[in-house]
Amino acid sequence: MLNNIGLPGLLLIAVVVLVLFGRGKISSLMGEVGKGITAFKKGVKDGTQEIEDATVTDVTPANDPAKDKDKV
Repeated sequence: MLNNIGLPGLLLIAVVVLVLFGRGKISSLMGEVGKGITAFKKGVKDGTQEIEDATVTDVTPANDPAKDKDKV
């Protein structure tokens, strides 16, 4: 059904949407979409950084022989 739209059909849809919602409403909507994409990218970056920090941390086992020598 949507295979036959083409460029003239897309332009017609864009004009109808612009007339229905107005330029101000569409620009504010696109601004919100941009903010959402930015927040998503920041969240992915922060999550990746947390995973990298968790794998890099030095974890010593509870029964470390080196610690036992220091206590004696």
